[in-house]
Order: sequence, then C-alpha cells, then structure tokens
Amino acid sequence: MNKSEPLALSVIIPTLNAALTLPATRAALGAVAQCIVVDGGSTDGTPAVATAAGAQVLTTSRGRGSQIAAGIAAATSDWLLILHADTRLQPGWRDEAAVHMKDHPDRAAYFRFALASAHPRARGLETAVAWRCRVLALPYGDQGLLIHRDLLRQVGGMRALPLMEDVDLIRRLGRKRLIGLRTQALTSAAKWERDGWSARSARNLICLTLWWLGVPPSVIVRIYR
Repeated sequence: MNKSEPLALSVIIPTLNAALTLPATRAALGAVAQCIVVDGGSTDGTPAVATAAGAQVLTTSRGRGSQIAAGIAAATSDWLLILHADTRLQPGWRDEAAVHMKDHPDRAAYFRFALASAHPRARGLETAVAWRCRVLALPYGDQGLLIHRDLLRQVGGMRALPLMEDVDLIRRLGRKRLIGLRTQALTSAAKWERDGWSARSARNLICLTLWWLGVPPSVIVRIYR
C-alpha cells in the first residue's frame, strides 16, 4: 500500500509520563486516519508532546482500561489499534495490518513481541512470550491489538480496569478469534533493566497468577508498579 496514504484505522495510545517514548511510537505509525493519545495525568509534558506529534489528546482518570475505553469512545474508524506508548511497530506493519483488515474483520490480531535491548535475557524473554502466545493464546498489550469495533462490541468492549485489561479482553476473545502477525512490536526494556530481568518477569507472572485467582485488579496494580 502507499505509505503516504492514511491507513483507515484509529490508533489509541494510553499514556502516563510517556514523553520520552511517545514520539518514536507515533513516528513509527506513519499516516493513520486517527491517532488518539489518552493521558492519565502525566507530569512530564506528555500531552504537549502528543499534540506536537499530531495526535488528538484526551485527558481522563488514571487507569489503562478506562483510558483505552475513552479512546475507543472517541474513535471514528471501524478498525482500532490499541498500542502502548513505549511500543514501536516495525517496518511492514502497515501492509500486514491492511491485509488483516481486509480479510479478517471477525478476528483480532497482535504483533510479535520484541524488546529494544541487546541483553541475552531479552532474547530468552522473547522466546518465552512466543511460546505463551502459541500455546496459551495469551498475547499482552505490549504486542498491540488490532480489532474491528464490531468484534470488540460482541465480546463486551474494553472494561475500565486499572490493570490486566489486556488479559481480560484476550480471554474473552479466545484462541479462535486471534491471529498472530509476523511484524515485530518493539517494546522498551526499561522496566526490566530498572527492576532486574528476573525480578520484573517474576512480578509479571505473580500479577497474572493473582488475576487468575480472582484478586481485584485494583490490588494487583499496586504490585505491578
């Protein structure tokens, strides 16, 4: 497809103090029909950065699920792309997304997880995530989610959860309504580098386990941070 022609979808990016990563995330998207940044109370100038990058900016209460839901409500396109502010879709994503949008309105798509780090542990984590997606059909939000609004409506929409909103939605979609795309979603490794590779991965696993045990997301979010 023509790279200068806007891709007919609305991109929704929830943010909280994402001024450092957002410009590259937005630039990697190229021309899209609509880019909505939903800010949850940043103190680092994220809304101004988003405006400078050509995004429509909304401000709402903090909580990724509620921020995404607000973005969906403001979206004007039938196709939605939910994307984290520290995730850059790599070259080729537009062509692959366009094919999916044409052929699979009844299925959601996610991209291939990759970390922006040369550390050997990053490659191991990428392999583990690929296994999780293949065997458990459980991609996370840092892989992006491309979904038609009719399908999203059919499964109950985006719930206003402070955390685990991605897992909640993916489980409602189920394996048969998910397609993994080849293009990488290159995500910042800052959380792993800051907290330690083992510690951060263990924390994520604990959060997922607590979710399956029925612990409220409002409690889990305190551990995740």
